[in-house]
Amino acid sequence: MKNNRREFLQKIGLGTAGLAAVPFAGNASSIPTQKTDADEDQFLQIGDDVAIAQTAYGKIQGYILNGVYTFLGVPYGADTAGKNRFMPPQKPSPWTDIKPTLWWGNTAPQIMDNRYANPHYSFADHWNYDDVSEDCLKLNVWTNGLADGKKRPVLVWLHGGGFTNGNGIEQDGYHGENFAKSKDVVFVSINHRLGPIGFTDLSGVGGAKYASSGNVSQLDIIASLEWVRDNIANFGGDPGNVTIMGQSGGGAKVTCTMAMPASKGLVHKGVALSGTMLKANDQKYSRKLGQYVLETAGLTPAEVDKLQEIPWRAYIDIANKALDRLRKENPQPGFRGGFGPVADGVHVPKGEFFSDPNDHTAEMPLMICTTFHEWGATRANPQLDAAGEAEIIEAMKQRFGDKAGEVYRAYAASFPGKKPAEIMTLAASNRANAVACGNAKAKQKAPVYMAWFGWEPNLYNGRMRAFHCLDICFWYDNTDRMYTHTGGGKRPRVLSEKMSSSLLAFMKTGNPNAGTLPSWPEFTAENGEVMVLTDTPAVKNDPDRAARKALG
Repeated sequence: MKNNRREFLQKIGLGTAGLAAVPFAGNASSIPTQKTDADEDQFLQIGDDVAIAQTAYGKIQGYILNGVYTFLGVPYGADTAGKNRFMPPQKPSPWTDIKPTLWWGNTAPQIMDNRYANPHYSFADHWNYDDVSEDCLKLNVWTNGLADGKKRPVLVWLHGGGFTNGNGIEQDGYHGENFAKSKDVVFVSINHRLGPIGFTDLSGVGGAKYASSGNVSQLDIIASLEWVRDNIANFGGDPGNVTIMGQSGGGAKVTCTMAMPASKGLVHKGVALSGTMLKANDQKYSRKLGQYVLETAGLTPAEVDKLQEIPWRAYIDIANKALDRLRKENPQPGFRGGFGPVADGVHVPKGEFFSDPNDHTAEMPLMICTTFHEWGATRANPQLDAAGEAEIIEAMKQRFGDKAGEVYRAYAASFPGKKPAEIMTLAASNRANAVACGNAKAKQKAPVYMAWFGWEPNLYNGRMRAFHCLDICFWYDNTDRMYTHTGGGKRPRVLSEKMSSSLLAFMKTGNPNAGTLPSWPEFTAENGEVMVLTDTPAVKNDPDRAARKALG
């Protein structure tokens, strides 16, 4: 049996970053193998005249790995610290020398304490974090060609982590090399401001200077898309065909960014995985939170500028204390609030997104996907997995209160043969928000397509199921790279090829039908058409509609 050195390195987790940084990566050749000429080909190139690209601010140097031009940590905005904190993103200062862009940009400020505390999460999600800094407006690019005149579709990845955590390479499944190479697209991923640094609305206490402070994180995303518009042709991409895609909080960023007036001409299609939003925070709420932040810091409105001088970690602690106070003093059942996009009516619209049949969003096709078991709790808990119906209904009361029994029975009726623990997870992971977003978008001209990912890996004795984040690596041809999610090998790879080909078709045409999956119809509110993604994909008409009615 032949072992390919490149495949081996990918399987043990040495992706682009590892190969670029680890000088002894070639030692894998010591593994017994039947060598061929292809095995001996050098697959990493880096040098003075290798992978040099022009940007509007100066030239950058990357490297070529497996035939893919790779640029990591490319500046699209200036440092957001000091006087730039809470301000719209500024353009980076031009440079004259060739800037090395060989490593990931800084992770945006966020609380990193105990990030790796749970060994099961750390193992399965294989968290990747680097330096944390307010100088975080950086992006990564993977492409098959530079300034070659081709107009490759462009994908811009918006990472998950709510609006508070994460970065552009948090999981190996986010990696853009495989999708860029196999599908001949330009893959871009970004870091941007998060949490209190990105969403503290000080417009009520700071006046006009801070008018945009509640949405600077979203404005960072717009700035990255402007960079794509102005520079991506130099990387072989088409600025007139840009798809934004995100998962969880990143999915919510997708629908929010699409709704922003500034996205007109910058975004042409959207893909939201396991997360959507149809409304931003009311500004009355966000301004009250901003007021509490100022008061918690012990400052008056005349001293608001001093918030820019507080070290970022201390500021996040202050902001979170203010949030706790607001939740205690102004409880709103069913609404946790927090630091997120603000419906200011300028950058982010008020009211429901996609509600105008004639605005710019009406021209943007949307794909939505969720997973069967987003919030499964059985991976490391065999006792819960084996629990009976009564025990599971009791556990469901934490989420559904007195309706737990009714919800359980409704989902059990819609999914016969499932274990009680699976019924609980299906109910907790319900598609209500995704379907609501699909219903809203379906009223517009551009189509919306719905998927539901139910493929389950043979890991943890089968208890991982179709969990939150699992589908990402399937869309990007990364099932072998993200082997701690899939187990690797042929079985997930077969489904991945079908899904990634459909994503490519959607990026090119706004229609995901590539001939690899069954015929995929547009979603309608009447029928709720959804592509169910398993080893044997199939289209169904809203299979959980009756169950969702029990949610109230």
